Amino acid sequence: MKELILITCYWLHLIATVIWVGGITFILFIAIPSSKQVLGAESAKLMGDISKRFTPLANYSIMFLVITGIVLAGLNKQFSGIRGFENNWTTALILKLILVFSMAAIHFYRGLVLSPKITRTVSETEKAGLQKLSLNLVKVNFTLGLSVLLLSGAISVLRGY
Repeated sequence: MKELILITCYWLHLIATVIWVGGITFILFIAIPSSKQVLGAESAKLMGDISKRFTPLANYSIMFLVITGIVLAGLNKQFSGIRGFENNWTTALILKLILVFSMAAIHFYRGLVLSPKITRTVSETEKAGLQKLSLNLVKVNFTLGLSVLLLSGAISVLRGY
């Protein structure tokens, strides 16, 4: 039974990661450049709609990552809690958690604070500055996401696979 729980948790964890980091990659490297090229100044409307559709998927992914991550850590023999850097596996996990929580903070800041502020802003100059900040935060999340994947690989190797 424990193996079935582990397999299911890993599967859900991987799906959530693919949706979140893959979505960031798609938005950053495909949706934004294509919408700017085809729509020009109107691209912001399309990106707003894409964001409205992607945000709930990202939110559910974050929720699944937290839940499955807790289960996976709890079932791992090397997990000694977050109280110290007792072994390389725990160190990599703690670093991964810091990055994932940073990504989530950026995601929720963009969605709950920055996007509404962009919508309310009247000044085109200020709006452009806020949109640039938002794009830069997406780039930061992309970089953090790649780092999380690297640490996930390290965790798998350190686990003994």
